[in-house]
Amino acid sequence: MGPHTAPFSRAEYERRLSKTRRAMEAAGVDLLFVTDPSNQNWLTGYDGWSFYVHQGVLLPLDGEPCWWGRMQDTAGAQRTVWMPEACILGYADHYVQSVTRHPMQDLAAQILRMGHGGARIGVEMDNYYYSAKAHAVLQTALPNAEFVDATALVNWQRLVKSDEEIDFMRRAARISETIARLAIELAEPGRRKNELVGEVMRAAVRGTGDDWGDYAAIVPLMPSGADASAPHLTWNGEEMKRGEATFFELSGCVRRYHAPLCRTVHLGPPPKAMAEASEALNEGLAAGLEAARPGNTTQDIAAALHAPLRRIGIHRPNRCGYPVGLSYPPDWGERTASLRKGDLTVLEPGMTFHFMPGIWMEEWGLETTETILIRESGPAETLCDLDRRLFVKD
Repeated sequence: MGPHTAPFSRAEYERRLSKTRRAMEAAGVDLLFVTDPSNQNWLTGYDGWSFYVHQGVLLPLDGEPCWWGRMQDTAGAQRTVWMPEACILGYADHYVQSVTRHPMQDLAAQILRMGHGGARIGVEMDNYYYSAKAHAVLQTALPNAEFVDATALVNWQRLVKSDEEIDFMRRAARISETIARLAIELAEPGRRKNELVGEVMRAAVRGTGDDWGDYAAIVPLMPSGADASAPHLTWNGEEMKRGEATFFELSGCVRRYHAPLCRTVHLGPPPKAMAEASEALNEGLAAGLEAARPGNTTQDIAAALHAPLRRIGIHRPNRCGYPVGLSYPPDWGERTASLRKGDLTVLEPGMTFHFMPGIWMEEWGLETTETILIRESGPAETLCDLDRRLFVKD
């Protein structure tokens, strides 16, 4: 490895490979091809902004994994993965965005060279980074292989975090606190939203102490007023106004690990309905944290949250959280379990979730959230430390 070594111990990577291989054996998979950048990083340490071209990790049941990607990106692999150089495979640049050839033809040749031409190959079919064209070309080039859907096979192995991973999330939480406090402090009538976002992003990258900030998998979400009734708007160049609420959905990021945190600011006295909703939401969050104990289920957290909201007539049909940790754009969620009715995932120590019960009404929105850690016993721990309330600036 080069000077930018993989961030975890070799024992940690061996633990991850063992977990994944047990899941492969259970699914009858001989060779796994992983394209999700988060899963690539989790297995090998690879870290680079190259996921706009085809790349991935080949994991057999025996031996070391191989990172495969564009030839010019093999230099980045040499500087970030834990495997030796022989496990870094590159394809020629004439494959990139070509109408006459496809990178999967090169991947197929690599798989044949490894002796897996007739293997049962698992691929992440429902993934942002594995296209329909890629799958079709790979099937054509490997006619004797059997392809099976291995979507989220690696994601589920990531659900329980190691102590090393939790340490990175705690560091990210310190940055989350810093930028959330900054956003609350700077929010005032007349301040342009893009200027506020600029200050927040600057602070997020500067980090805290010795921990420099990486780019988060989701950009800051900061809609105001009626725009805040929509959960996924970003920002604009308009000035903040008295009589409007703005929610800040943010996360610090350290070595690709996140700890999302959301808070809401109202400039001037809030309407009665919003104030009541905030109180009920805080009551639900506290109840959800009490329910977030090992042995309970993800459904139990959602049920505890929703009870006080229903009492004031607010019905939330959507989920109220998801696992978080290591991630790349466009999402910091891990895309496995959900905090919602009907999800019976059993909570285990080391699981981490973004407990995210946003409320989006017709004319306003309200977000107060926590990144939580399931402990060995007792209620969940919140990784961030910031007052859980509707912030009112008069």
